[in-house]
Amino acid sequence: MAYAISEQSVVVASKDQVSCDLAGEAAILNTASGVYYGLDPIGARIWALLQQPRSVHEIRDVVASEYDVELEHCARDLLVLLEKLLAAGLIEVSARDA
Repeated sequence: MAYAISEQSVVVASKDQVSCDLAGEAAILNTASGVYYGLDPIGARIWALLQQPRSVHEIRDVVASEYDVELEHCARDLLVLLEKLLAAGLIEVSARDA
């Protein structure tokens, strides 16, 4: 079942992809569609965090502390990126169990 992404969602990289580091950036191949994607260094850091299931707010906290950005701004940008990764089939999303 698909879920809308919120800060309580748990996200993880899809099994239908392979990725590698390219000089601090990330190159990702969706093996189901055959489409390649690229992420800048901040996106690559987020991608590294997505290799294990994590809550969106946990990723937000890590990124905000490492890049000295306000939590609200970080949360907005992170949700936009995660929505794009979900639309591309590169991540899986689940609701956090209460």
